[in-house]
Amino acid sequence: MNTLSFLRRAAVSSACLAVTGLFAASASSADWPQWLGPDRTGVVPAGVPVPSSLPKELKAAWRINVGSGFSSPVVVGDKLVYADVDEKNEICHLIDTKNAREVWKTLYAPAKGDNFGNGPRATPVVDGDRVYVQSVSGEFACLSMTDGKKIWGMSFEKDYGVAFLGGNSDTGTSRRRGNNGSPVVDGSHIIIPVGSTEKGTLVCLDKLTGKQLWAGGNDETAYSAVQVATLAGVRQAIVLNAEALLSLDRTTGKTLWRVPLKTAARRHVATPVILGDRVLVNSHTFGTIAFKVVKQGDEVKAFEDWKNPAMKINLATPVLLNGNLFSHGPAKNFVCIDPATGEQKWVAPGFGKDNSSVIGLGKNLLVLTDDGQLVFVAGEAGAYRELGRVQACGKNWNYPAYAGGRLYVRDARELVCYPLL
Repeated sequence: MNTLSFLRRAAVSSACLAVTGLFAASASSADWPQWLGPDRTGVVPAGVPVPSSLPKELKAAWRINVGSGFSSPVVVGDKLVYADVDEKNEICHLIDTKNAREVWKTLYAPAKGDNFGNGPRATPVVDGDRVYVQSVSGEFACLSMTDGKKIWGMSFEKDYGVAFLGGNSDTGTSRRRGNNGSPVVDGSHIIIPVGSTEKGTLVCLDKLTGKQLWAGGNDETAYSAVQVATLAGVRQAIVLNAEALLSLDRTTGKTLWRVPLKTAARRHVATPVILGDRVLVNSHTFGTIAFKVVKQGDEVKAFEDWKNPAMKINLATPVLLNGNLFSHGPAKNFVCIDPATGEQKWVAPGFGKDNSSVIGLGKNLLVLTDDGQLVFVAGEAGAYRELGRVQACGKNWNYPAYAGGRLYVRDARELVCYPLL
């Protein structure tokens, strides 16, 4: 290993330990309240009980019928929120995790979609006594967790001029396939990927009132969710949009840096992965790239740190565990990547067609393939080691949720609760 590789590896490892320690100190529960879990990394926080193996056959605590959609369930305490669609409307549901009893449901937007189907794409966000939902067409609503009543709302089209065009459009942006990019709550604010070329790529609102605080960027959105992180000592809101990897000042919405990453289909899907002062992004076109963020005087800039053009990860967001990246890779493979260099450490076949959802559980990985297989994999860099495999659901692009020792899995027909402890 050369000196540069050693320093990069050490920097990534130190950053991982710092982030893990910070979250472990601040976490108060084992909830799964948003896209990619408590701290938006796809990793269960340290100290939360996790299984050491998979049963040979999964036994459901309960299962319920649901409508279609690619939105994922979220869990806070004994409450689970999911969004689906009937023939006319997108609907937000709150159920009791103990018995799947429905507490309330709220119709929040007309049913729309494309040739992949109808139904919500974005995952709800639960924050305190409120839940935030976002429709395919860009109807956004803040609902009460108590009774599901709407507290405030806004419209991407009416308020920002971003109309959903559906499958008949030839654009590759969210205006065609739907608004997939999940918003993020940060402190007293919520940051939403609206995708207006005139009124802001990202919009920051007061989470209690819906009042706009700032809007920044002039790119259309693709399908990637927003990340908020401190890089090079500066708090930033980061999104992989249809044209570029964009960073805005978290306080003001001013553009800090922008790296053009325009591709033929403009179909950027995966959420950026934060690696200390680096940001990693992946695509079916440009492969996987890591950018180093630095502060030079009063300016914040991003420079390419490494690039692996062959690592064409399409839909999946890699998960950082034990100092290594794990992801559904090109074709039907699962891969381990060195986050310091981008080098592939190993590859294993047999992981669905297009996508796998990955959750870091202690030292291991829980992988849900898009054909519904649940695979338990050792989070090791030396070689692929499978610890168990069992069928969990049908075809899906829905990320599961892990909370309280239970795994909540959803496909186009059912939502199922599997106790794993």
